[in-house]
Amino acid sequence: MPESYGEGMAAIEVSHPPEAMLKTVNIILRRVLRTPLGRPLSEFMVLDFTGRKSGRHFSIPVSAHRLDGDLYAVLEAQWKYNFRDGADARVSHGGRTTTMHGVLLTDTAAVADVVHRLASGYGAKKAQRMMGMNFTGDAVPTRAEWVEAVDRLKIAAIKLTPKA
Repeated sequence: MPESYGEGMAAIEVSHPPEAMLKTVNIILRRVLRTPLGRPLSEFMVLDFTGRKSGRHFSIPVSAHRLDGDLYAVLEAQWKYNFRDGADARVSHGGRTTTMHGVLLTDTAAVADVVHRLASGYGAKKAQRMMGMNFTGDAVPTRAEWVEAVDRLKIAAIKLTPKA
């Protein structure tokens, strides 16, 4: 049972812009982030990868998160499972495109630690925008609240490291 506040509201919920707006913004981000014009948009990156079962090509703009010098994508979307056993991706970030290796982190404690540290570093307002989440109240959720949300919302992180 999730820890709740007020009228049964959990401390953390997923929040994305309307689908039509997201599609339009994603088209623009896919184009701009692959060019030097993408340098000022370092809060975003595009992951280009091949589906591990379908063999289909994906090109997905996501928020880019830096933690301890590593680059992460934080998400609840189903496509994350393409990185379950590790996978290479072309990552367009900061105006440059490089090949990186992505590893899916799904361990509840590890993911909760990553997202709590990211949110704490951003502050509540920026964290909600960067992570596509809504928080109850004006504070960054506690680590325990993140543990609950990671399980309930199936939040995972993809850790991206440069390919040697």
